Amino acid sequence: MKINVVFNKEISAYSNVLANLEKILIQNHIDFKSFDIDNMQKYGDFTFVIGGDGTLLKSARFYEGTPVLGINLGRLGFLSQAGADEIEKTVIRVLEKKYSIEERIMLESANSLALNDFVIKGCTPSRTSKFYLEINNKFVCDYIADGLIISTPTGSTAYGLSAGGPVLYPSLDALVIVPICPHTLNARPLVVPSGEIINVKTSDKLLSVAVDGLDTTECVKEISIKKSKKKAVLAFINDDSFYSVLRNKLHWGISP
Repeated sequence: MKINVVFNKEISAYSNVLANLEKILIQNHIDFKSFDIDNMQKYGDFTFVIGGDGTLLKSARFYEGTPVLGINLGRLGFLSQAGADEIEKTVIRVLEKKYSIEERIMLESANSLALNDFVIKGCTPSRTSKFYLEINNKFVCDYIADGLIISTPTGSTAYGLSAGGPVLYPSLDALVIVPICPHTLNARPLVVPSGEIINVKTSDKLLSVAVDGLDTTECVKEISIKKSKKKAVLAFINDDSFYSVLRNKLHWGISP
């Protein structure tokens, strides 16, 4: 078994956790290489990611098709499976093949790949924009809003949820379109089959696009988004269901 170890050096606690993980892998005679998140290379057939959800998202996109397991050093760690104090137990579970995997659909547009979402806004952040939504080259509606979120089921618990969108079960073959602060009460989130091709245009302003929370500098007149043939693969060592993760990490249904 060959292991990729990815770490985010912008997180202050990464060095001790990385050293501990590397020590455990050496003790178990595991072939591995460690990479900074900005200098990843394709080496192993399993990946440990040290960081938060953002680090895991970037790693899962890069190592598409290869199981990725997060060791959380961020705030929430919704996609991560282990804390810094659970590394040895986690490594042993992986080495003994006592883990499950889930394939997650991703979105693509031009050369960009997203596991969570594409967030489309105007290039003038302080103003609202007019967005024209087309699905399969058929006009759906237009929005005057702060932006639009085109999300996978995995990303439905991220920005889309904060903007009032629904939670989709991770294995659903569907996408969700969520307007951000629309200037009408009639604009609601829209769930569509994953095979649909989504086009967003603007008439008088350019669009800025953020992919999994990372801003892009290029502004465009329109963007076309579709389901990618590539899939992210997330590894799980816990038996918690998606519903228990909602309850334990997002405090679903718990009174303030």
